[in-house]
Amino acid sequence: MNKAFKLKTIEDFNSIDVFDTITLTYDDRYRRRILMKSDHGLEFLLDLAKTTELRSGNFIELEDGRLIEIIAASEKLMKASSDHELLIMKGAWHIGNRHLSCEIDKGSITLRFDHVIKQMLENLGLVVEIVYKPFNPEGGAYGDSRTTGHQH
Repeated sequence: MNKAFKLKTIEDFNSIDVFDTITLTYDDRYRRRILMKSDHGLEFLLDLAKTTELRSGNFIELEDGRLIEIIAASEKLMKASSDHELLIMKGAWHIGNRHLSCEIDKGSITLRFDHVIKQMLENLGLVVEIVYKPFNPEGGAYGDSRTTGHQH
């Protein structure tokens, strides 16, 4: 069984020879130890020291040195937008109040599709459209990843 103990970034290399890719949803990109299968069928055991975000564009290094590039899968999301900054701020407040992950851009907020939240955002006056793209929400305020940097 192939094993992977390390994650690497593009900065770790002078040149990159990617062996394969693995396309993962947002939920599947937060792991510590799991049996995985690359896009071309190579099975390997991911066995990291701690639960880590597998960021799109980074690499899983197998114990034999082969590299598997991580790709974020497209997912069904919703994008709430408005020309009125105050509506965007109100939407962001309600999303944050519900502890929902989101991507924040100028004039829009993107989050996972949820018909109840979609209705709430539309009731606030935001225009909500369904989009399919990789989901890369904001990290925590005190950390470099999905959590806020404190222990639960």
